[in-house]
Amino acid sequence: MRKDERENNCEMKRNSMARGKRAAAAVLTVVITLALTLGGAFFGKDNTLYVKADGRPVSISSCTISGSNVVCQLTAGSVPSSDDGKYYIYADEVYQDGTAGKIVATVEAGTSVTASFPLNYNSADSNLSRKFLVAVKRSGQMMQVSNEHYITNPEAIAAHTSPRRDTGIKGILPDLTRCSNGELQDLGIQQIVYNIDMDEICVDASVGGAIPFNYNGQTYYFNGGRINSFDSMIKTFNSYGMQVTLVLLNGGQSPYAQDLVHPSARGGDCPGYALNVADAAGANHLKAVGAFLAQRYSGQTGCGQVDNWIVGNEVNARTSWWYTNSTSLDFNVNIYAKAFRIIYNEMKSQNANVRIYNSIDQEWNRKSNPGSFLAKAYLDQFNYYMIREGNIDWGLSFHPYNSPLYDPYAWNGPAVWVGSGITTPYITMQNLDILINYMHQSQFLSPSGQVRSISIAEIGYTSSFGNEKQEASIAYGYLKAASLPDVDAFMLFRQTDDAHEMESHLAMGLYDLNGNKKPAYNIYKNLGTANEGVAKARASEIIGMDIDQMISQNIVWTRGGTGVVQ
Repeated sequence: MRKDERENNCEMKRNSMARGKRAAAAVLTVVITLALTLGGAFFGKDNTLYVKADGRPVSISSCTISGSNVVCQLTAGSVPSSDDGKYYIYADEVYQDGTAGKIVATVEAGTSVTASFPLNYNSADSNLSRKFLVAVKRSGQMMQVSNEHYITNPEAIAAHTSPRRDTGIKGILPDLTRCSNGELQDLGIQQIVYNIDMDEICVDASVGGAIPFNYNGQTYYFNGGRINSFDSMIKTFNSYGMQVTLVLLNGGQSPYAQDLVHPSARGGDCPGYALNVADAAGANHLKAVGAFLAQRYSGQTGCGQVDNWIVGNEVNARTSWWYTNSTSLDFNVNIYAKAFRIIYNEMKSQNANVRIYNSIDQEWNRKSNPGSFLAKAYLDQFNYYMIREGNIDWGLSFHPYNSPLYDPYAWNGPAVWVGSGITTPYITMQNLDILINYMHQSQFLSPSGQVRSISIAEIGYTSSFGNEKQEASIAYGYLKAASLPDVDAFMLFRQTDDAHEMESHLAMGLYDLNGNKKPAYNIYKNLGTANEGVAKARASEIIGMDIDQMISQNIVWTRGGTGVVQ
């Protein structure tokens, strides 16, 4: 993504250690608060994290699709008192709380109970993306006695599943003007990442060439011109043997998609807005968008194949990319988790093999502007909701940029920002192992007990302070990513310099503005190939140390100051 210039300026101004200490204290407060919130969590004998219903006697241990039904397993240490000895299973939309939804099943109360009810897929009463809870009748009133739980295996009904195109981690944000001349193939690119703005593809029936999509009893319309352009682009990349990742953004500008903008985000001035999960119009439209895109780009409809979807960009950067007017971490994570659930269930129900990623930036324990949330705190809270409401196979999209962004040294960051422990202010490629180790913790594992897919979906290094630094940085970043088995993508940002970004010393392309290849082009071309030794030798010469040794022994160089390049 284009980085906001204001964030870069903030980096230059923040040269006081006192502010860093206050930020660290704020992080500690967040962590302690989260730990208290997780007081209902415990580890079982299998080292899996379980979350108790907070003060609620009944737990929904699973909600899964079986055939055309949803089957929920309910457990209780003791049966809660009630008027009639019954459990009532409610299906709530994401914007509903408590017993506001529909009763979908009634069963005899007990300590171990199975409840089953129709999935009603692709109907006005679809339960695919709803959340479920248990209530009892007490003194004539319905009382919630369990936490909410979502369906966790939407892939069980996928009708358009295609084998994934996993061939390697070497990726890039392409310059579409350079996609037809063989240069992506010359670079040996295996993955591309591109943005799709949801409000740009949504229209109504009055727009010429609109593509109708009937879903859940309603008809939605998509911009035929924009969709056809995406069809062509994706099929072209597929024909090159490249895997495609699309980032789902919400620009909030189209009059046809205002229902996709969260009420708390309306009236804001930001490149990206939180998705609307606060009412029926927004939630239903989002369901249709997810189902339409996953079906169309499943590889089964002749329109191309997208294997990976990223929900939003750097969503912890509230005032930059996922705007709401609320400064509450829990509020923002809660609505993001709800939007993520909808996208996940709708897409996986179309193509079982797609991966759905969240997205956070490198600001692990320090903010570059006060409107953001700390990446670590956001990740922790997101994972809390995922476990509490039904663990699913979500992936992590992470952007381990240098700090500051225009710092040209991937292998030698400022000591004040790049630490060796969990309290590090930033996580860059130098100390990425901190994130990797963090994601190896039991509470972050996937439902199958595996470390989640981690995508370096955006990373780049500037040539504004010399081509040699960019060459060595790209080599260091790629080779570090390739050395980590849990990293499934290294997406270089970008193919061609951007004039606006260069105003902030961010000349991150492999081409300059005149279309000339920079020396970094050949470095990236050789990486991951039989000629990789040439790239390693060049990087080692620039760095002044054997790059294989530096990476294999996890040698982390740092320097004094805050990273301002003279």
